[in-house]
This record gives sequence, C-alpha cells and structure tokens, in this order.
Amino acid sequence: MLKIAQVLKSNGRDGELLISFFDMAPEDIDLEEPVFIEFDGLPVPFYFESFQQRGNSRALVRLTGVHNLTDADELAGRAVYADDDLYEDAEEDLTGWTVQDADGNEVGTVSAHEDIPGNPCVWVDTKKGEVLVPLHEELVLSVDEDAQVLRMEIPEGLLDL
Repeated sequence: MLKIAQVLKSNGRDGELLISFFDMAPEDIDLEEPVFIEFDGLPVPFYFESFQQRGNSRALVRLTGVHNLTDADELAGRAVYADDDLYEDAEEDLTGWTVQDADGNEVGTVSAHEDIPGNPCVWVDTKKGEVLVPLHEELVLSVDEDAQVLRMEIPEGLLDL
C-alpha cells in the first residue's frame, strides 16, 4: 500500500472530507479505484462518490459509507492509501523487462513508459518495430519481478505492424 494522502478534516454535516495529497496531483487519482483507510491495523476500502479538486494538492471528497459528520470526524487525521501496484513508477520499474503473451511467447522488451492520463502504456520493442501496449490491470496476467518478465493478454491486432 502506498500512502497518497491525509484526511485533514470533515467538511459540513453530510460526510464530506477535505484531503491533502502527497507527491501527486489530485487529477492523477483514478476515481474508479478504491482508496484505503486503516482501522484496527486493517485497510478498509472506500470508493469516491464525489471529488472536487481544491487547489494543487487538495480535494473535497465524499466516500462510500461516510454520510454524516460523525463518520467524517472519525476519519479526520487518518492516512489515505492506494494499491501500490504495477502502475507506480512504471517507467523506472519496467524498462528493460521482457513482455510475453498469454502463451508465454516472447513479444519484446519494454523500452519506455507513456503516461497517458487514465491509460498508462509501455512501448515494447518487437521484431517488427515498436508498439504501444496499454498497461491495464485486466491485461496483465503475471509479473515476475525476479526474472523481470511481464506476461500479458495482448489485444488482437495490436502487434500487427
């Protein structure tokens, strides 16, 4: 888990929260993915019901299950976490990795990361040329960090140059 923000305070009586982000801009948050807040040492997932950016590093949000001042006050001061997954620092982590298809056949080598908002991709050097491959969690079948191999479900026609 990656600590991405801090709940600063409750806002109003309907459960809104003011949160401040660390080392990332609020617009970089994937609003479809859950964030986690620890309770008794366990991460509890929350989804965004509303999200209004406030400046460069803050946002006014509503989270699922937080619908009144009491609930919001309970979250004040707590850290907000996100899944520290394949997308974090993908350029640094995946450059030079081998990409395989679903059958384990080598497709090519990751040469660069393309940070398209909401759709991170990697450039893969293949025998036919360089191909841009979406780095979506549903396409990633396995990640072998020791061998630096990324096994993916490559969309049909993507490798046709």
